Amino acid sequence: LLGASMNVNMDSVTEIFLKLLFLLSIHHQHMAVAGNKYNCDDQLVSSLPQSSFSSSSELSSSHSPGFARLNRREGAGGWSPLVSNKYQWLQIDLGERTEITAVATQGGYGSSDWVTSYLLMFSDSGQNWKQYRQEESIWAFSGNTNADSVVYYKLQHSIKARFLRFVPLDWNPNGRIGMRIEVYGCTYRSEVVGFDGKSCLIYTLNKKLINALKDVISLKFKTMQSDGILLHREGQNGDHITMELTKGKLSLLINLGDTKTHPSNAQINITLGSLLDDQHWHSVLIEHFNNQVNFTVDKHTHHFHAKGEFSYLDLDYELSFGGIPVPGKSGTLSQRNFHGCFENIYYNGVNIIDLARKH
Repeated sequence: LLGASMNVNMDSVTEIFLKLLFLLSIHHQHMAVAGNKYNCDDQLVSSLPQSSFSSSSELSSSHSPGFARLNRREGAGGWSPLVSNKYQWLQIDLGERTEITAVATQGGYGSSDWVTSYLLMFSDSGQNWKQYRQEESIWAFSGNTNADSVVYYKLQHSIKARFLRFVPLDWNPNGRIGMRIEVYGCTYRSEVVGFDGKSCLIYTLNKKLINALKDVISLKFKTMQSDGILLHREGQNGDHITMELTKGKLSLLINLGDTKTHPSNAQINITLGSLLDDQHWHSVLIEHFNNQVNFTVDKHTHHFHAKGEFSYLDLDYELSFGGIPVPGKSGTLSQRNFHGCFENIYYNGVNIIDLARKH
């Protein structure tokens, strides 16, 4: 891994390392085969068992959600709910977290039943749902104009989820709601680490490989807690960079420490996002090139140009994820530790969770 190393400062945080081993749960989900990232368009619904389909209601046993596969004619030729109104939905369970890149719909075979517009919702648990958004608003998909033509839609932004739900908005006024569906995508490559509020993950950088003028950190997080430290890096003279969730918003704090030396640029505090404690995955990207810093949360980016002193941040060669170890108190963390999950943590291309798994 590019010669990078992961270890823990045994002089000051031995107990944290032990807590890491016992309290940090690492879940290695099914890995995608090479190439799926560039060819993520497998049919996902056609091979699912009947038990993977569910719905708000069904008109009859021959209109059950299990008959909602694209181009199939079994039963009555598709799913139809008991009553056609805007409170109905058709749901599929893909069995594991999956990257979804496209969807397709049909009406009920040989009928006057089809949906002309619908919403798409997704979830990891099947309980906590999020609506697919595009162009910063909830997106209504254009559906069908007859029973058997297939309407295919390539998602502008892929969805990572286990459960998918189709919610009809409008349908043929001379018929009722009728749907057959297909979903396209591939297995999602995911490495997840769980923090219990009492643990942190410490990564010691290889000094030989450090480029002082370039840093890229990316990760995803999911939590129900509104506060917690996601990332911390500290220096000898009070300099530090901290990324912290506060009241559901994410803040990036850059502190140059010595206000006498750097009075004009002693502290930078950028806040992005809201309601980030909704138990959905949120992506974070921090890019630092020379004096240019890009801070991205989900699809929102704040660009800023720090003054010259920022290039000379006096930082240690250690990154702490999930909390801040208290100096001189082995095994002790600050009171604002993160409680939730991180996914796919990368620092300058190094897979941090993979290193943690290998100790």
